[in-house]
Amino acid sequence: MPSSLISRLDDIVGPGSPVVSVAPIVLQAQDRPVPLEVRISAPSVGVDLPVILFSHGNGWNLDGYAPLAAFWASRGFVVVQPTHLDSRRNGFGFDHPVFPTIWTERITDLRRILDQLDTVEESVPGLAGRIDRSRVAAAGHSWGGQTAQALLGARIVDDEGRLVGDDLSDDRVGAGLLFAATGLAGDDLAPFARENFPFMRPSFQELTTPTLVVAGDHDQSRMSSRGPDWFTDAYRQSPGATDLVTLAGAELSLGGIVGYEVSETTDEDPERVAVLQRLSTAYLRTALRVDEGSWAAAREAFREGGAGVGRVESR
Repeated sequence: MPSSLISRLDDIVGPGSPVVSVAPIVLQAQDRPVPLEVRISAPSVGVDLPVILFSHGNGWNLDGYAPLAAFWASRGFVVVQPTHLDSRRNGFGFDHPVFPTIWTERITDLRRILDQLDTVEESVPGLAGRIDRSRVAAAGHSWGGQTAQALLGARIVDDEGRLVGDDLSDDRVGAGLLFAATGLAGDDLAPFARENFPFMRPSFQELTTPTLVVAGDHDQSRMSSRGPDWFTDAYRQSPGATDLVTLAGAELSLGGIVGYEVSETTDEDPERVAVLQRLSTAYLRTALRVDEGSWAAAREAFREGGAGVGRVESR
C-alpha cells in the first residue's frame, strides 16, 4: 500500500524542517529580453546545504512545482527556480521572434544561477555561509528536463546524427533528476517538433553525470508517435543515468508535481507525488554525498512495497 511505502521512505529521508522561501529575486542577465527572476527555498536550519537548480516545464514559472521544491527544501536542500522566457507570464508565443532561442536561453538561465550563488545566499535571511557549492544538482520537468540534461552533458545532433553546437555541460553540477524528459528523435518525431524544437534531437551518450530518470507508463506525447517508453531514453542511452523510476498510471504531470489541484494535471494522485518526493530526495542524498546509503535503502523499499505504484531499475 502507498501509505506504508511512504512511511518506510519517511524513515529513510527523515523528518522535515521549516522552510523559508523568497521570491522574486532578480539576478543579473545581460541582454535577456526580460529580467531573470528566481524563487529560492531553503531550510531554516542546517549547514553545508546542497543546491538544486530546478527548470520548469513549458509555460510555467517560479511559483510552480511547490510539491517538489518545498519538500526538497524541508529535507535540507536549497532549491532555486527560475522563470524561463517561455513562461506564460512573458507572453512569448511560438510566433514571437524570441521563441527560437528560448531553449538555449533556458540553459543559460541555469548557468547564470550557478554564477550568482553569492546573490542567492544574500537574498534569503540567514542563508549566508550555509550553502555547499561543491554539491549541486540540476533537475527539470518536461522541457525543463531538456534544459537540465544539457548541464549534465547531453548534446544535440542534426538529422544525420552528428553533434552540433557547443558542449554546455557544467562540472559544477554533480547530479541530475529528469522528470518526463523527452527522448531520441527519429521518424517518430512529430513534424511540428522537428521544425521548431531542435532540442528534441538529443544525444545522451555524452551524459555522464549521475542522474535519476523518472517516467510515467501512461505518458503519451503529441510530439512523438512513440509510446511512454520515449521518456526512458535518457536511462537506456546514457552512461550517467543509471537509475530509472517508472510510475504506474502516470502521465506527463506524474501525479501532479506542478502543484496540487492544477487544472492541466490529467493524472492527479497525491500519493504518487508523495512517493516521488521521497524517492527523488533519497536519490539526491546519495548522489550529492549527504547519505551514502539513502538511495539503496529507498530503492529496496520501493521494490518491496511499490506494487501498483511503479518499478525501479538500476544498472
